[in-house]
Amino acid sequence: MTYIPESLRRQVVERANGCCEYCLLPQDVSLYTHEVDHIIAEKHRGETVLENLCLACLDCNRAKGSDFGSFDVETGEITLLYNPRQQAWDDHFRLEGSRIIPLSPEGRVTVFVLKLNDEIRVRAHQALLEAGKYPAKRES
Repeated sequence: MTYIPESLRRQVVERANGCCEYCLLPQDVSLYTHEVDHIIAEKHRGETVLENLCLACLDCNRAKGSDFGSFDVETGEITLLYNPRQQAWDDHFRLEGSRIIPLSPEGRVTVFVLKLNDEIRVRAHQALLEAGKYPAKRES
């Protein structure tokens, strides 16, 4: 894996306002430090540039791995995952309490691959929601 310079890491964290760009978990309430993720993995020729990097919590990043798509359950088509550099979160997802509801094929595939609504994650997000700490505030 390519070394990501600290200045580039800082830009990614600042742009994400310190929250996971997939599940919206704020870094400041996470047990583990969020990670800088290659949206398109290096093994798929993804570059280590600001336009191909996002901030991901440990759960999202581990579930995503080097995946960049999967089969959409509704269409049966191979569909790319949500890309936070090219797409708006609100076009592909909405929050319903602590659950992330997919609104598009990319949303469905991302919810599935990243396991965004696994029961443990939903319960953790619900506790944070009740404490007023979830979701993270995002730029519009």
